[in-house]
Amino acid sequence: METEVTINRTDAVAYAHPCYETDNFSYQFTTTPSAVCVILYGFLTLLSVVTVCGNLLVIISVLYFKQLHTPTNSLILSLAVADLLVGIIVFPLTIVFSPSSCMFHEDLFCKIRDSFNAYLCTCSIMHLCCISVDRYYAVCQPLMYKSKISHRVVVIMIILNWIFSAIIGIGVSIPVLTNKQCEDTCFIDFLIANTVGPIFSFYLPLVIMLCIYLKIFLVAQRQARSIQTRMKGGAAVSKMERKATKTLAIVLGVFLLSWTPCFICITFSTFSNILIPVPVIETLIWLALTNSTLNPFIYAFFYIWFRSAFKIIMSGKILRCDFSNTKLH
Repeated sequence: METEVTINRTDAVAYAHPCYETDNFSYQFTTTPSAVCVILYGFLTLLSVVTVCGNLLVIISVLYFKQLHTPTNSLILSLAVADLLVGIIVFPLTIVFSPSSCMFHEDLFCKIRDSFNAYLCTCSIMHLCCISVDRYYAVCQPLMYKSKISHRVVVIMIILNWIFSAIIGIGVSIPVLTNKQCEDTCFIDFLIANTVGPIFSFYLPLVIMLCIYLKIFLVAQRQARSIQTRMKGGAAVSKMERKATKTLAIVLGVFLLSWTPCFICITFSTFSNILIPVPVIETLIWLALTNSTLNPFIYAFFYIWFRSAFKIIMSGKILRCDFSNTKLH
């Protein structure tokens, strides 16, 4: 998710973007791209392709294989759709209309990019939050799981996710669309975009996820110790504890590493007069977007049945025979 940050245009011009050239504050794509520019845009394009392909594999797997038709996987499916749209829409728009270029030419496409950025990235984060709730009931209250997390409940969660994210996306984009007409309301719009938006898009989901995953980890440890009292050796239990710790560390760690720097930058720039260098802004935006690239690996590749589904899909077997009822291992 991107928002307004404090930038000095003179400093921005002084910053030599490898793919842009400046002439009297005119900022345009260079006619003779350097090797660094080609490598940079090649890498970002590859990142977009990996994001699309990875999330497509998740979507096809959940839709095709009947074994994967579960409430949890419905959330993962919806998350993959959000991340797929990030790869299809946000990645290309951010490549073509970078923060550097939009700083000087805030045309319609830059505003469209900001709107989709806020909408889809918020949607992705909210889905991660819902998946943590699903995991809480699965681990901490397994007897109540089927009654609490039914298909109907999951559908409602998914619909509310998309609607809430749309509201956040529109709310964050309003200041950008009206910044030329506003007078006394500019400051209020700025606070909404840079304070209220990040709170509901990131900080609140982050607190919820931290609390839930901490609870899951403590319950998993308690269950492991309970099993240990019934076993002669603690090797198996120790392995269980390490696996639970590793899983939670990957899930939460990747999310924090991807999104925290970007939102800290947004918050810091809102309440300080320190100018944010353009390279830092662009790097943090792309770091945040890579979370949509990594989500399929975290929430899908981690499980053996998804890996089996991917192998069948990538081998092209589903085009020759019906594997929808295949038992995935």
